[in-house]
Amino acid sequence: MHLPIPLPLLKNKLIQENLISSERFDALVAEAERRDGNILDVLISERIVAEDYLNDFFASSLGVGLADLSSQKIDETAVRMLPEDIARQRLAVVFGQEPDGALDVAMANPSDLETIEFLTERLKKKIKPYLAKPEDLNRVFSLYGLEFTQNFKKVIEENIQESLRSRTKTIEEAATQLPIAAIVDNILSYALSLRASDIHFEILQENMLVRYRIDGILSEILKIPKEVHPILVARIKILAGLKLDEHRKPQDGRFRHQIASQLVDIRVSSIPTFYGEKMEMRLLASAERPLSFEELGISGTNAKIVSENLKKAYGMILSCGPTGSGKTTTLYTMMNMLNKPTVNVVTVEDPIEYNIRYVNQTQINSEAGITFAAGLRSLLRQDPNIIMVGEIRDSETAGIAVEAALTGHLILSSLHTNDAPTAIPRLFDLGIPPFLAAATLNLILAQRLVRRICESCVYSYDITPAIKELIAKQLQEIGVKTEAEIPKVLFKGKGCGVCNETGYRGRLGIFEALEITDNIKKTIIEPRFSPETVRREARADGFKTMFEDGLDKIQLGQTTIEEVLRVIRE
Repeated sequence: MHLPIPLPLLKNKLIQENLISSERFDALVAEAERRDGNILDVLISERIVAEDYLNDFFASSLGVGLADLSSQKIDETAVRMLPEDIARQRLAVVFGQEPDGALDVAMANPSDLETIEFLTERLKKKIKPYLAKPEDLNRVFSLYGLEFTQNFKKVIEENIQESLRSRTKTIEEAATQLPIAAIVDNILSYALSLRASDIHFEILQENMLVRYRIDGILSEILKIPKEVHPILVARIKILAGLKLDEHRKPQDGRFRHQIASQLVDIRVSSIPTFYGEKMEMRLLASAERPLSFEELGISGTNAKIVSENLKKAYGMILSCGPTGSGKTTTLYTMMNMLNKPTVNVVTVEDPIEYNIRYVNQTQINSEAGITFAAGLRSLLRQDPNIIMVGEIRDSETAGIAVEAALTGHLILSSLHTNDAPTAIPRLFDLGIPPFLAAATLNLILAQRLVRRICESCVYSYDITPAIKELIAKQLQEIGVKTEAEIPKVLFKGKGCGVCNETGYRGRLGIFEALEITDNIKKTIIEPRFSPETVRREARADGFKTMFEDGLDKIQLGQTTIEEVLRVIRE
């Protein structure tokens, strides 16, 4: 988010509204500069103000309108008056035209006179600037992807035929030729335009299959002749620095790639399968700023519980869930909140997904002897205050983490468990005695990721008796017998160009926060301990399950009942 007005004007406004003191504002400005960040991002992350408040204030201060692109139909002809690369570079999109011929342009910074002058000269029209929210700009940028989608398979097919006609002598030589490079570049660009998190190249008996994971769901994208497979694999290996002549052992690599105007870190994994090597590519696009709790989906009582536990000087906070449930993103958000000049934050990760300024991050390297246990043991000699361990996988790592939590360190880590209460017996399985688990645990946060309803095509409908019965049954299973929790109105996405006709765009988390209170500690050390006992005790303290948190998000129109039931039952 850009600051379109002078900083003192923003400061005075927030002080006049009694939202912040002068000293606190100056301290946050200094903190933003230290993180090489943006004061607006810090204000939102610290929950001083909401993004909507800032947008309304900026628009009124600049004397421009606020472009609400989520609730109006976008003129795609107008959008394409400006090429995608220029629109992304200038953070400006044409979205309509006035009766006098002036073009309506949504901008991240309507006070950018240079961009307004540039657009006036290029488009030969008068420009009427509007302030646009970042998510609205991204929504319009996605429309450019529709044209790319139409040409994608045609471009791929042309380059496949060119590569098959090529008379190069070796696979390595073919992998450096333009057709194969163009195929890989187009597959990467298309994946980014669809906001895919992963690309799978799978070799089958008759052909090669390319699949994308979009908002957590795998989708088949295209099939490629199997003759191209060895060359395509070689091309990816060259980019990732993998051994070209190794086909029988798994390999891992990484590279950075320029896609359109965006730099993307790509993690590559190869593994031998029956018909040849399977390649998997994880796209790690750099976030514009650290996510806030609200953007993650941590809200209400859960946000308060997490914030209070992050203030503690020692103990353990565990993020729990299956692979791909967003645990790492949650841990990174917590680290960003804790990343202050007065503390030393260190991590041991596998792999390091995002670089955080002023956090000392260590990458697992088994060949060099850096395991989670060995790395954690070494980090304890680095005078840390806060330690993030990517995952507690074995007894040795668990024991060292507990010992560190007992000796005055705040430990953040993750476990693979289905819900929050079952994280406690998982620690027992890893050799942690009940009295030590009770003494060190501060908070267990369990989560799943659900797809967000696309804001461009959302609609509401009355709940049906069948769905009402499903919700009532699920509530009964978790011990909630009242019908007050069942929403009367549900929401869905119709499917549109913005969401690629899926009805969903983006994801958010549903959470359950189990705070380890004195009553819970007594339950943990009881000889007849069971997760069910913990659940009963926690519910007496106001504990809400992930399903109940999902119901709250359903009533707010953020996700669907189908999504919540899907991830809860996984």
